[in-house]
Amino acid sequence: MSKKANDPTRRPRWSWYFYDFGNSAYASVILLAVYSAYFKNAVVGGAEGTRLWGLSVGIAAVIVAIISPILGTIADYSKAKKAFLLAFTGVSIVFTALLFFVRQGDVFTGMLFFILAEIGYRGAQVFYDALLTSVSTPENIGTVSGKGWAIGMLGGIAALLLVLVPIQLIGNSVIPYAFLITAAFYLLSSIPTLLWLKEIDEESGEKPEVGNIRIAFSRLAHTFRSIKSYKEFIKYTVAFLIYNDGIMMLMDFAAIIGATLFGMTQIQLILFVIVIQISGAAGALIFGKIADKLSSKDSVLISLVILIACIAALFFANSLMLFFVVGFFAGFSLSGAQAVSRTMVSQLAPANKTTEFYGFLSVAGRTSTFIGPLVFGTLSYRMNNWYLNRGFSTTISEHYGLYWAIGSILLFLIVGLLLLLLVRRVTAKDPIRYDTTK
Repeated sequence: MSKKANDPTRRPRWSWYFYDFGNSAYASVILLAVYSAYFKNAVVGGAEGTRLWGLSVGIAAVIVAIISPILGTIADYSKAKKAFLLAFTGVSIVFTALLFFVRQGDVFTGMLFFILAEIGYRGAQVFYDALLTSVSTPENIGTVSGKGWAIGMLGGIAALLLVLVPIQLIGNSVIPYAFLITAAFYLLSSIPTLLWLKEIDEESGEKPEVGNIRIAFSRLAHTFRSIKSYKEFIKYTVAFLIYNDGIMMLMDFAAIIGATLFGMTQIQLILFVIVIQISGAAGALIFGKIADKLSSKDSVLISLVILIACIAALFFANSLMLFFVVGFFAGFSLSGAQAVSRTMVSQLAPANKTTEFYGFLSVAGRTSTFIGPLVFGTLSYRMNNWYLNRGFSTTISEHYGLYWAIGSILLFLIVGLLLLLLVRRVTAKDPIRYDTTK
């Protein structure tokens, strides 16, 4: 019998991978390729669509930022990470399916259903990331995280191909059906997680029991009081907040950038995101290996340098082909940064508070997704109007406004990288050891 067949962690790990395979369908179709552009162009229209899309993403981000640390603490004490993961996943799947009913002019419904789907997706991510320690060891956590992200990219590609075929054959009239396909894809890929993933206590290595929620809240209060003891985690959280701004802005507005600057059709947008997903899968694997060989910090720094170069190149990309090339390298580095960022949390947090710390990081991340899209959408909208008022054409004004917004992405990435340089370099051989009894 092979060594793999005797590995008891193999099935739980693959069930964890399968969840990433499914939820990446949501990220690819709803956030990146289809719904964002559909909402901006078909549901609302014009620069106002960009502004309202940013507002929708921001509202969802604020709500998740408020509830994440509380739910994370409850899940840590009650050992209910998997239960919370599946509950939020259910919310995301239901409201993703309901996007099918959003048509031209349904601005409020289009925003409401998306916000609720996004809350489910982002909320579930907190618990999914925290379960990484249940399917990995300190020595292979970077590789496992990177592999999960890469498999997720493949899931995104599969979902995009499923929605590409009917759009190619029938036309944009079938776009709403893409949201039903995405919801079904997300649901089916979550089933292995429900059946096989076992939550393991990081300290005892045993399946933990359910505890008292009131004690969970007292633990959260204790962590707030003692947060000064976790200086490296605080420094990393600040850095993550800034550079994650740039990453999330790029993800949330990639389709809008392509459609506005290069007039990309829906099919071209889907193909563009497929290219990003292919390079992203390679990036997640490679940067995961770098994290294990060097350190997570080194891996994220390298990926951010490449991403900064890609965003700067957007100012000089004057053809659709160059935009595809920039997207290829941006996807490669962006996925690497995201995949490895979650491994840093487990390395910087006390072993018995991993989900709680993922919740705190989620506050930073969700604050990023609140500030970033609002900055991007507002800056693009206001600069568009500024140029219009000075006699520029509608097309030129919208393009120039968008370039100002792209510049803000570049600024967030550069500042985040500089702050990350201040964080301690942590490896499996040189972990941070906290005294959590104080």
